[in-house]
Amino acid sequence: MTIHKYMKEPVDLLFAEHPYAKDWLEQSGCVIEPGDTLYDVLYKQKESFYVSQNMNARMITQQFDDYLKVMQDMLEQSVQVKTITICPGHYKTGEPEQFEPLTFHPGDIIAVVGLTGSGKSRLLEDIECGASGNTPTGRRILINNETLPKARKSRTRQRMVAQISQNMNFVIDLTVHDFLSMHARCWPTADTGGRIEQILKLANSLAGEEFDMESNVSQLSGGQSRALMIADCALLSYAPIVLIDEIENAGINRRKALELLTGEDKIVFLTTHDPLLALLAHTRLVIRNGGIYSVIQRTKKEEETLQRLEIADNKLVELRTMMRGGELLEY
Repeated sequence: MTIHKYMKEPVDLLFAEHPYAKDWLEQSGCVIEPGDTLYDVLYKQKESFYVSQNMNARMITQQFDDYLKVMQDMLEQSVQVKTITICPGHYKTGEPEQFEPLTFHPGDIIAVVGLTGSGKSRLLEDIECGASGNTPTGRRILINNETLPKARKSRTRQRMVAQISQNMNFVIDLTVHDFLSMHARCWPTADTGGRIEQILKLANSLAGEEFDMESNVSQLSGGQSRALMIADCALLSYAPIVLIDEIENAGINRRKALELLTGEDKIVFLTTHDPLLALLAHTRLVIRNGGIYSVIQRTKKEEETLQRLEIADNKLVELRTMMRGGELLEY
């Protein structure tokens, strides 16, 4: 797209068709007055604005135009995921995996279980990279029954997969607000500012020890960092495939986090050692020696086990809250 056709039009017309444009302009510091045309917004700012940006109006216009072109291209590259299929590869020993291709649909939750070092994270990596027989496992991952063409794979994958890993500590020197604002530019949506506020509130409800918009992300604890990314993924990202690596190690409310990350429009894979989380999944993939050893569908009796585990877990959560608050554990 090009912005030239919008220059003499009310800027609200551009915002109606491309809501992320308003976020970019506001986050860049542009002042937008009622009735402004796009030309007014880009060329009639105070001189101090252009000085602060170290650019003139023409340079800012070009940068804005480039941003809109990139966003439009990213949206066009998006893929509606109707199914994801895991095709068998081989074990670490080279022996072939003995299962028929596994196909999952939006709304499915799949737990990946097995001993430490068995290859659980490797399966998530195969899904994340859209493996086509070119990884150590030899597996192939199909989206809508097709392998993504190489020309589209990298950018499409960025739009398609959201990943929450075990290590989510940040190394960039940004405030929480600046980090979320930067990420919001990658996921165009209306009311980005409102969503950023919701993300912070939700993250604090998961993490326990609160932080604010001015907190530096590099100084957040591991649990706070994971909580922030879970809330970000739940409220800002609309990636249809979510990969979660051992959420129980985050020091957060793991059940609430899983509920936030699941939905009818998402396919969720999670590695876990937690029986409760494993039973919340519809399907369990058991990993052994680098391969998918067995596939288990949740049974009726397991659903009864899940109900009992939830009762026990509620008591454990209550005790944990009491302990963290400095109360006596006289339950």
